[in-house]
Amino acid sequence: MGTRIMTFAAAAALFAQSDTSFRGRPPDSSIRTDARQIIGPFVAAAERNWQAQDRYTHIERDEDRRLDSDGRVKSINVDVSRIILINGAPFEQFLEHNGRPLSAEEETQQEQKIEKQKHETPEDREARLAKERENRSLIRELPAAFDFQVIGEDVVNGRPAYVLQATPRSGYQPHGKYGRIFSKVEGRLWVDKQDLGWVKIEGQVIQPFSVGVFLARVQRGSHIAMEQVRLADGVWLLERIEMRASARLLFVKSLLIERVLTYSDYRLAHADLSAAQSEPSLPY
Repeated sequence: MGTRIMTFAAAAALFAQSDTSFRGRPPDSSIRTDARQIIGPFVAAAERNWQAQDRYTHIERDEDRRLDSDGRVKSINVDVSRIILINGAPFEQFLEHNGRPLSAEEETQQEQKIEKQKHETPEDREARLAKERENRSLIRELPAAFDFQVIGEDVVNGRPAYVLQATPRSGYQPHGKYGRIFSKVEGRLWVDKQDLGWVKIEGQVIQPFSVGVFLARVQRGSHIAMEQVRLADGVWLLERIEMRASARLLFVKSLLIERVLTYSDYRLAHADLSAAQSEPSLPY
């Protein structure tokens, strides 16, 4: 789950797009919507939707492509998992790697992890909840980290949306381990006009930054695009993340990575759901 949280947190910070033109329509001058009237309720809606995701199981497909310097694909790895709930917390139940299901040994190891999470100690639970609180505090940083401006309106999947430009705010003091990323990006996001859920994000890194313990440095020009889907009960959840990143590992080895994560088959789940109660159905 660490990779998933890191991906989402980093992606949530990248409000930008490489194409400076805007193909929607300008904001209605008779309304003159103030971005500050949108951002406050937007942050509250984003937190509600993030919390609501813990009520759902879903399929996650992670396609990781490594490219050479000319952009040709060197390798492709595809992992498929079902995110289930164990003891009220998400658990990534691995299903297959490059079309190959788990071996008997891997299945046993995964069952052991499930049993461990089922019987976590109060101390382990508090440590997990503290980590979740830290990750979810990221969204509250946005009003302080960025200056927002309504630059237009658009229609996405038949739903009217505001389009906001976000630029790093001078003098912002980051909090938490992801806050420092905010000053390295700028961007745009699409916010549903009806319930203020975020619909789409497109992004680009404007200054390099380091991530992880391996001193990987994400280079300027790395791109990301994210989309959410609105479920029947009004909850907005991730549907797709696309990333194209240029990075340097240990400041020596250059990497060009394309990664596409898709999320599907959302189902409401009970907090005590176990792996045996959730038979996966793969969306192929």
